[in-house]
Amino acid sequence: MDRVSIFSLIISRVLRSSSAGIIFVILPYLVLVELKYSSLFLGFAYTVGTFATAIFGLAVGYLADLYGRKNTLILASLLLPLSALLLFLNHSLIALLVASALGGYSATGAVAGGGIGGIVAPIQNALITEIIENENRTFYFSLFTFLSGISASVGSLIAGLFSSEQEFLIAIIMGFLSVFALLPIRTKNIRAKSASLKSKVVIGKFSITGLLNGISVGLITPFLIPFFIIIYHTPKSEMSIYTFLSSLIASTLILIAPFLDKKMGFVMSIAITRGVGALLSIIMPLIRIFPISLGIYLILPAIRILALPIQQRAMTEMVSQDELGRAMGINQVTRLAASSGSTSLTGYLFSESQIDLPFLASGIIMALNIYMYYKFFGGKNEVNRPSRGSSLLKPSRD
Repeated sequence: MDRVSIFSLIISRVLRSSSAGIIFVILPYLVLVELKYSSLFLGFAYTVGTFATAIFGLAVGYLADLYGRKNTLILASLLLPLSALLLFLNHSLIALLVASALGGYSATGAVAGGGIGGIVAPIQNALITEIIENENRTFYFSLFTFLSGISASVGSLIAGLFSSEQEFLIAIIMGFLSVFALLPIRTKNIRAKSASLKSKVVIGKFSITGLLNGISVGLITPFLIPFFIIIYHTPKSEMSIYTFLSSLIASTLILIAPFLDKKMGFVMSIAITRGVGALLSIIMPLIRIFPISLGIYLILPAIRILALPIQQRAMTEMVSQDELGRAMGINQVTRLAASSGSTSLTGYLFSESQIDLPFLASGIIMALNIYMYYKFFGGKNEVNRPSRGSSLLKPSRD
């Protein structure tokens, strides 16, 4: 196991996640409060970011497999700080949309899950798979998500302390530092011999489940903060604290993913965590009591991403090593393309004061997503079995 490369990836991810955490909180306040644009425009900006992330993510997935993962990751990582630099210099409508496209301002995941700047996720995961042996991958996927979430939590807390200009400047600096941190990484230079895919059936199944997950998440996740702005008129200073706590909970809770993997395996972990998330999504808009809404907001992101490292582990076991960048890129494309459409719909519904409908639809679609996981993977012992990997407390030695 290459500790230098792992440490470099961790430092880069921590800095990038801190930058993304700042942007995650300040963007809706910049659009809705400072610039006085509508929820419809915010939804459109998120849609542009989501769609661009899907397209760029697919492109960099192919580039990573065919031409090298390290250089592709460095180039892709430059887009987030460049997008923040653009918004630092210009707040026009065009600048907002271009920055959203470059930075991947999709907000379709929890801060802990990397909702901003997701273009690099397929390459990062492919590199983790390349560096880490199979039996420890759930552990390291969980560890990276934990550290990313903690860093994003700090970023979201910073977002309530300064002016928007100062916060964008901090995000820019952290973003560029995250790129420099990637330089010491050493890779095995795994490259695909052909552009064709041997694992296309498995990739197709993950893409269908990813599409349903994308629709469900895209309906509500980008509008959780706007929900509090519109319904409860929550100020940015308070919301940054709540976002910090939500991300902290998500980041900490994900540490039990290896335990869930050992005890329940892939499909059951997905079913339980996302089933609870679907139920909470339906309840949230129906009971408009601030403490209840806040409680759901604090735990919903954690529930939604808890099984993510297990799903990533399962995919790496079922897909050829030289196809992982493309497999994860294709999975991300279907998920985010679906999210872009559902996010636009929610922007329209919010602007028409139909706030309940996206939450109800999200819960129903997530239930269908769980059914498809059982249909596709419920009988596959190799991925549904409990993991043989290490626990978080006692990872295996090299």
